[in-house]
Amino acid sequence: MSNPTVRVFVNAAGVDIPAGSSALDAVRAWSDAAAAEVTAATRLITDSRGLPIDPATTMSAGSILRLVAKRDRDASKESDE
Repeated sequence: MSNPTVRVFVNAAGVDIPAGSSALDAVRAWSDAAAAEVTAATRLITDSRGLPIDPATTMSAGSILRLVAKRDRDASKESDE
């Protein structure tokens, strides 16, 4: 019996990953470099609505992920307003 896989979409590209894989695993299946950026906290994984998700989130078939640049807000500018 073969191991079950699920198809998820990372930046519009379909990737097949083992069932029970995390969002970070899905990103890694799409691009090792992108997964390294997520691990280094320079990119965030978002869901299909653009809301950030935890990289450890378990994927289900049809999950849609997008990667975005992480932008830290400048605390000094916020305190000036």
